[in-house]
Amino acid sequence: MTDTQQRAATALLTYEAGAFLRGGRPHRVLSGSLHYFRVHPAQWRDRLERMVALGLNTVDTYVAWNFHERRRGEVDFSGWRDLERFLELAAEVGLDAIVRPGPYICAEWDNGGFPAWLSGTPGLRLRSSDPAYLDAVDAWFDELLPRLVPLQASHGGPIVAVQLENEFGSYGDDADYLAWLRERLVAGGVTELVYTADGPTELMQDGGSVPGVLATATFGSRAAQAASMLRERRADEPFMCAELWNGWFDHWGDPHHVRTPEGAAGVVADIIAEGGSLSLYMAHGGTNFGLWSGANHDGVRLQPTQTSYDSHAPIAENGALTEKFCRIRDVLQDASGLTPPEASPTPPVLPAATLPVRPGRELLDVLRAAGEPVRAANPPTFEELGLDAGLVLYEARPVVPSGGALLTIRGLRDRALVFVDGVRVAVLDAEQAASGVRLAGEGRPVVLELVVENQGRINYGPLLGEGKGILGGVQLDRRLVQRWAARPLPLDEWGARELAGLTTANLAVDEPADAFLAFPGFGKGFVWVNGFLLGRYWEIGPQQTYYVPAPLLRAGENTIAVLELERLGDAVELRERAELGPEQEYIETFD
Repeated sequence: MTDTQQRAATALLTYEAGAFLRGGRPHRVLSGSLHYFRVHPAQWRDRLERMVALGLNTVDTYVAWNFHERRRGEVDFSGWRDLERFLELAAEVGLDAIVRPGPYICAEWDNGGFPAWLSGTPGLRLRSSDPAYLDAVDAWFDELLPRLVPLQASHGGPIVAVQLENEFGSYGDDADYLAWLRERLVAGGVTELVYTADGPTELMQDGGSVPGVLATATFGSRAAQAASMLRERRADEPFMCAELWNGWFDHWGDPHHVRTPEGAAGVVADIIAEGGSLSLYMAHGGTNFGLWSGANHDGVRLQPTQTSYDSHAPIAENGALTEKFCRIRDVLQDASGLTPPEASPTPPVLPAATLPVRPGRELLDVLRAAGEPVRAANPPTFEELGLDAGLVLYEARPVVPSGGALLTIRGLRDRALVFVDGVRVAVLDAEQAASGVRLAGEGRPVVLELVVENQGRINYGPLLGEGKGILGGVQLDRRLVQRWAARPLPLDEWGARELAGLTTANLAVDEPADAFLAFPGFGKGFVWVNGFLLGRYWEIGPQQTYYVPAPLLRAGENTIAVLELERLGDAVELRERAELGPEQEYIETFD
């Protein structure tokens, strides 16, 4: 018996003659994506139970490496990061589990799940057979796999399948890397089904599939076309849509992407009509809390992903059941012949209220006091400062000649507030920074301060792993500005001391419940609830409200703290429902 046959003999989920078997019986995988890192752990069980009520039999989740090892060698699987507990809860509610350990996950998650210390390693090539990269993955899997292996179905756990990498065929074609990953999973104790997932094109399947490993597809439409393409390539393998895009994520400044309930349920029905299995992406989207949202790049501009990851999923960001939930539930019930249990009522929401704010200290005063300066001849990047997310306050004291000079910033990543002698004179994105802004001058030194924001590391495409901060230099006309002090500001690690100077509002509640915050009149900034960094807000939307899970609140007084970068409003508002912005239908196709 070959190694593959031996492993198949111990796996719960197998296949033969183009069909899945679970424990030797015909089976259809009806899965949905839910990411433990996007849902408050006190709500994990509730959201998993709602997936059961949708008619699903499986949950799939990515594992975000940077969520567990933000600093090299400091690995954390406790509290919110308790992946094992999440999987145990899935088993308790009756779901199988598919785990997608990457090491690359995309997921609109910061840096595609890679730690910034890894992508910032000089010379290292992500997602390749580069030995330095493979050594890092090997060490990470030494930490991760021993936590997953005992939770496999062969050990009585819920894990029935493990994904190899993630949509590699839309990135590269390093077959040696994929072969190494497969062997590493097997050597690490993975005995359940291993599969790949790529777009439904020859190009993507050629680059991402592995001989002897089940090949699946990710798509949002044209199920019959995808099924035909996969079956032509792998006639003996079952047809599975590993990500059915029944909704879509949102970038700042773009419309709120939606998909009609009829359209989403229709493509589910199409896959089932093809005899296929599927995983809804997302079944429940959740929230990009803190600074974890990633970014895309369209070749011209950065497209940072917003805080809400509702994704127009069947189970809304606050757990509400949508019309899409009902439509898809009906299709799944017809396919399985089983009547799923009723879901519990939608969690309560705090009533509307207006919460006046107490202005805090000026922005620069807060930032100057929050970080110790690092001296450098040229402005250091985030990576050189050991900072993965947040802000850097750069300060220099150049002489601006009489008549003024053009200030340019080469390689700005991503956005800068420009202050001269404490007065804000410009707000620049990368393109504007390269074009420059003219500064007035009197032939004397000025205090030049640049507040540079990392708006999310790129999570998809060839710019994956790009650095943050100022990657080039700062010039006045043709002259470089040198002798800098840079203060790294890890906002998601700020405690009581740093938050003490911020603008605040008080929220008194009798009993904690979910809430939706809004910031009318505010510009752009960050919000904390009882010391927890909820995330970014920005007036350009599309989202206008920001979800606060009930477990973040307490009976009595609660403190909302705001670090506003541009324009402070008079009050924070509570609203009774999510307001995610003007809608635009979006269906991903591969033309």
